[in-house]
Amino acid sequence: MLQVNKKEKESSQNLVHRFTKTVRGSGILMEVRGKQFYKKAKSELAKKRSAVRRVILKAEKIKQDKLDKPKVKMGRY
Repeated sequence: MLQVNKKEKESSQNLVHRFTKTVRGSGILMEVRGKQFYKKAKSELAKKRSAVRRVILKAEKIKQDKLDKPKVKMGRY
């Protein structure tokens, strides 16, 4: 549980600012937002298919990079 106490001679606006900063730093808000909606876990087959897809896409990208024209630097000589 987070707790922020008001300091002596501190405005309420500064107190709210310090509180929101503390909440963001703790990561509680992100955790709650992540649990807001149920996310069904991927099946084993879906995990394997996506892994194969990533490997294929990576290989295609490497092949395309090799086939592209070399980049020419324009500048002073």
